[in-house]
Amino acid sequence: MAGRNPSAAVIRLAGVPLLAAAFIAAAALPGHAKNLRPKMPADSDAVAVYPGGAKPIQAREEFCNRNPADCAIDLAEPEAIELTPKVWKTIVRINKQVNSTIIPVTDQDYVGVIDRWEFPKEGMGDCEDIQLLKRRKLEEAGFPRRAMRMTVVLDEVGAGHAVLMIRTNRGDYILDNKAKAVLPWRKTGYTYIKRESAENLGWVSLGTVVAAPVSATAGR
Repeated sequence: MAGRNPSAAVIRLAGVPLLAAAFIAAAALPGHAKNLRPKMPADSDAVAVYPGGAKPIQAREEFCNRNPADCAIDLAEPEAIELTPKVWKTIVRINKQVNSTIIPVTDQDYVGVIDRWEFPKEGMGDCEDIQLLKRRKLEEAGFPRRAMRMTVVLDEVGAGHAVLMIRTNRGDYILDNKAKAVLPWRKTGYTYIKRESAENLGWVSLGTVVAAPVSATAGR
């Protein structure tokens, strides 16, 4: 090994225990492993679509007339995304960020009409406004809008409610302003009525399928 510097080798070897100790200390920090490997969700499945379509929502039609780019369907985009740890971390982060910054308020109380779809203003909005903002932020993060469908459900008390469904290769997941966690659709306790079509500006029927309620929805 001609030309090797013995002192340099000693320096390199001396640093090995220190480096190992640094890794051990870092691993012991709270959240370190979580940050390196975001916890993935339980597997979901895809909500079945029933034939015949579904009735449109007038307020959504008016929203699309005002914001055509936020309703346009690009058939070149995928209908579902690949759910990786990085993708999941982004979904959870944006869901939490929007839920924590927008105050839920009904359209009747805020703008004096029964139903109006719009992006939240002045830090306030109702359920569909909040989900629209989540979709916009996810789209800005690189998510295909075609894989993110506004969905109409009946909530735990039988009232109409809007959520955002993200379609993935591991099934459909729900972003909701009434739950802290992003959940597989079957774990929300909701009755699924319809969602935006991924083929056109219409709606598809979900057949009023009922998801079993679970304790994970606590915090609504």
